[in-house]
Amino acid sequence: MSTVQFRTDETIKTQASAIFQELGITMSDAINIFLRQSIMHGGLPFELKIPKYNEATLAALIDMEQSKGKGIHGVDVNTALTALKGDDDE
Repeated sequence: MSTVQFRTDETIKTQASAIFQELGITMSDAINIFLRQSIMHGGLPFELKIPKYNEATLAALIDMEQSKGKGIHGVDVNTALTALKGDDDE
């Protein structure tokens, strides 16, 4: 076994750890999965791209982010998906 150390933002670590805990895996397990998938794919196991959002979608995303924890529910999933799909037309 070999040890790998890396630095990340505390918020990212906390959010990722919560997801991994829900999946029943550790941060180490998740990193090993990522490394193995990278080897199998011969590169990153996902596409890297900059998301393109229109102004309405960005405003909705900002509103949703600001509403977190306030008991406010802004946009349902279907509305958000429709807005995202509409971005390709611009």
